Amino acid sequence: MPADWTVLYYNGGSDPPPELVRGFAEARGLDLAHQDSPEAVLHHVKRALPACLLVDVSGGRRGHLELCRRIKSDPFSSILPVAVLLEEGDGDDVADALEAGADEVITLGGLEREAELRLDLLLRRATRDVSVHPTTRLPGTPQIERDLTSRLSSGDPFAFCYADLDHFKEFNDRYGYNRGDRVIYLVSLILKDLVRGLAPGGFVGHIGGDDFIFTVPLDRMEDTCDEVLDLFDELIPWQYTHSDRDTGYFLGRDRRGTLHRVPLMTLSIGVVTNLSRAFRHPAQVSSRAAEMKSYAKTLPGSVYVVDRRNRSPGPSRDFADAGRRVVSPASPPAGPVLPLSQDLPEPS
Repeated sequence: MPADWTVLYYNGGSDPPPELVRGFAEARGLDLAHQDSPEAVLHHVKRALPACLLVDVSGGRRGHLELCRRIKSDPFSSILPVAVLLEEGDGDDVADALEAGADEVITLGGLEREAELRLDLLLRRATRDVSVHPTTRLPGTPQIERDLTSRLSSGDPFAFCYADLDHFKEFNDRYGYNRGDRVIYLVSLILKDLVRGLAPGGFVGHIGGDDFIFTVPLDRMEDTCDEVLDLFDELIPWQYTHSDRDTGYFLGRDRRGTLHRVPLMTLSIGVVTNLSRAFRHPAQVSSRAAEMKSYAKTLPGSVYVVDRRNRSPGPSRDFADAGRRVVSPASPPAGPVLPLSQDLPEPS
């Protein structure tokens, strides 16, 4: 368990957390943050996903359950483990907490050992089931598939976007894995902030390595992809040294040891929509998105490409003219079909 994880506590006021909470965090080397308003909690969760959120509804604070509902209804924060703390009461208190979305309900004043075990299980279960990436704290493949399954069931138009960094391996080899992790984290921030701001109801996931996905309502796809690529191209050069940034490349060796120019990193995005085809399974969507991503990687610069194969007749918009960065092949692209599998300091 990472030592810099935070236990976020909320009771709607300035009263200190109970000894149970303080002792639990201290014994496990976790930071304890006490927020006094729902807005402060939501801001904290948006910027850095904590290990868990403890919502204290003891003393008649039943209105605090609304915060739990808000956390669990947002696809960005729904993966956050939430425990509700309450005083000994009847079964309705527990049922209300579970109905609000709580992952665990803990009774204050009961057996301390049982309460600590419940908190431990909350963290373990979240780590096992949600599979968040340790660097980005974004949901992994299980949650990606659950979100995609839900969208396929609803039938609402969406765009599934598979993003992959170009020349990341060479960057990692030259600068080291620590700097590489900073780039991965930077990309996660770009995606989270822009998808949240431009595409309400969108979702961002981290498949692993330098592969990300984001799913947005179809009518927000163009603006979101354009902004993601623009911000990526603006920030990524500052992750290189001054000399590499000025030249626009560095010298690296390929697998055969041949010296060649390695350009600065770009971002390739393959986009699949349900506009013209009714997908039956998430694997069909991910497979097509991987094809489009592979095609995008054959094009120069940061680009996104949108699959328009099997377009049904009708007045639907032709994405071939959707924007300056869009390339929409009418035939299957060449290349393999791949499976779905704070501020950053400027480098010296």
